[in-house]
Amino acid sequence: MFISFEGTEGVGKTTLIRKMYDYLEQQGRQVVLTREPGGTPMAEQIRSLLLSVNHEESMAHDTELLLMYAARAQHLQQVIVPALTAGKTVLCDRFTDASFAYQCAGRGLSKEKLQLLNANFVSHMPNITFWLDAPTELGMSRARERGALDRFEQEKATFFEKVRSGYQELWGQQGKRIKRIDATQTPDQVFEQAVAYLK
Repeated sequence: MFISFEGTEGVGKTTLIRKMYDYLEQQGRQVVLTREPGGTPMAEQIRSLLLSVNHEESMAHDTELLLMYAARAQHLQQVIVPALTAGKTVLCDRFTDASFAYQCAGRGLSKEKLQLLNANFVSHMPNITFWLDAPTELGMSRARERGALDRFEQEKATFFEKVRSGYQELWGQQGKRIKRIDATQTPDQVFEQAVAYLK
């Protein structure tokens, strides 16, 4: 099974993923925990490029999108596909839905670019996606509490409103795969809702 976790900054994805990892291991499953961008040494280097705030030039939106997919191609080939082939459960912090929400809805890039990249470089899609949804300001305040903000976290609230709308659009189109979870709940309530969907 391939499970992805989506949402804007500070909605509690990391907490839910850890709880889900422990839960599935207790069920006797072999579980691989990974993230995007990243998941392999090379993809983690690309992640550093994407999140760094210290570039001498601003990153073009197309560059951002292509770097995301360069990391994703490596991640799929080195981690996700081998794990699924071996019968393991993959838990992934973000996947292609994040590219739609952040690069298309947030940055304004065309859906056609994303569809082209998905058609050529994405061989597997999640069986189920948990979208943790919370008001933008709540997520941003949680992100600020964590410490120094990365390049994405430094974006304005209007950007994250667009990202949240992008997730809302995906959920409306793909409600069978994407399950919305109210991320204003306690971590335990969020986990219970996710397990209920999983069952």
